[in-house]
This record gives sequence, structure tokens and C-alpha cells, in this order.
Amino acid sequence: MENYSIFIILAFVSEILGTVSGFGSSILFVPVASLYFDFKTVLGLTAVFHVFSNISKIALFRKGVDKKIALKLGIPAIVFVLIGAYITTLIDTKNMELMMNIMLVILSIYLMVNFNKKLEQTDKNLYIGGTLSGFLAGLVGTGGAIRGITLAAFKIPKEVFIATSALIDLGVDSGRAIVYVYNGYFDKKYLFLIPFLIGISILGSYIGKLILKKTSEEVFRYLVIGIIVITSTFQTIKYFTS
Repeated sequence: MENYSIFIILAFVSEILGTVSGFGSSILFVPVASLYFDFKTVLGLTAVFHVFSNISKIALFRKGVDKKIALKLGIPAIVFVLIGAYITTLIDTKNMELMMNIMLVILSIYLMVNFNKKLEQTDKNLYIGGTLSGFLAGLVGTGGAIRGITLAAFKIPKEVFIATSALIDLGVDSGRAIVYVYNGYFDKKYLFLIPFLIGISILGSYIGKLILKKTSEEVFRYLVIGIIVITSTFQTIKYFTS
């Protein structure tokens, strides 16, 4: 247990920042978990952890759900997360992970430069965002950044952003968790971590909500994009140094 104490603390911080940024803890949790576990175990742990995390966020921000966005972004995300998760059983995902991180850095920098430009809220953009986020979530463990970039560009209120994103993510993570667990990505020896992950998801989401009450919409959008840039850059550097 002592070997995992730092992991649990870092996972807790990831949950708080994931709630505050609005796109969930996976983009932070994945690099943290990868320091302790092999890639497929990381996928399994992330999916299981995120199910509890999303349930906590939905309970805390349930009044903010936008049903239209949730359906049009969420349905393709759920379909394509199953495809991405299945592909992990067939190919090496390391190079795909690198490509995703480089792409996220470029997209995030573009959004920072064009911060005041609003992405048109069309069905096409919602379907594309849902498809990409779901597929990458299944393939490399974190697609919330794509969904976060899509929702941030739409400039919707932060409560709507978080609640809608969490509802979509619950479907995405439930789907990929089934595929991962069925294929043995979640080893029984790590079952002892589940009570800690449940506690972290509840407390971290609550603390994140308290922080958000004191955060302006503009700061919130910068925070979303900034965290994506930092974590994507970290993952890219880690790829070349590991």
C-alpha cells in the first residue's frame, strides 16, 4: 500500500483539476498512472476511476446538463469508444498516443491565439467532436481533451460544460470499461484501489466545484486550454525520454 500512496495523492489532485477544467481527470490521471502501471492497466484503471468520477460530477452539476449537446456529442462518442477500445487489443497504441498529444498541443495553441473566436455550434461540429473524443478515449485512454476543446470553443457556461461533459463521459467510460475488463486490463490485484478511487472522485469533484464558484468564465476557458497544453506537452516529452 505504501508504494501507491503518492499515486493516490496525485490521482486526487488530478480529480480536482479535472473538475475545475471541466474535461475530466483522465488527461491528468493517465500520465500519473503511467508512472506506476503498464499501459493496458492504465487504460483499465482510468476507465473504472472515471465512471465514479463522472457520477460524482453529474450529481454535483446535474442542473447544467444540455440534452441537445449531450446526445449529438455523446452518441458518436459512445459508438467510437467501443471501436477504439477494441483496436487496443490488436495494435500498439504508443505511436497513436504521441500523434494525439502533438495534435492537442497544436489545437490548444490555436484556440489560445484565437480565444475570442467562437466555433459554430453545428450538428456537424458536435458529431466530429464526439467521434474523435470517443475513438481516442478508447484507443489511448483520454479523449476528454478533444471534447473539452470542442465545448470550450462553443463558449458555453462552465456549469453546462462540466455537467454535459460528465454525462457524455459516463457513457464513454462505461462502454470502454466493459471492453477493457473483459480483455483483462484490470487485474484483480488492484481491486483494493477501488475504495480509494471512489473517495477521491467524490471529494475531488466537490472541492473542484467549490473552486469553480470563485472562477470567472474567461479564466475557466483559459484554464481548460492551458491544462490541455501542459499535459499534452508533458506526454510528448515523456514519449521521447522514456
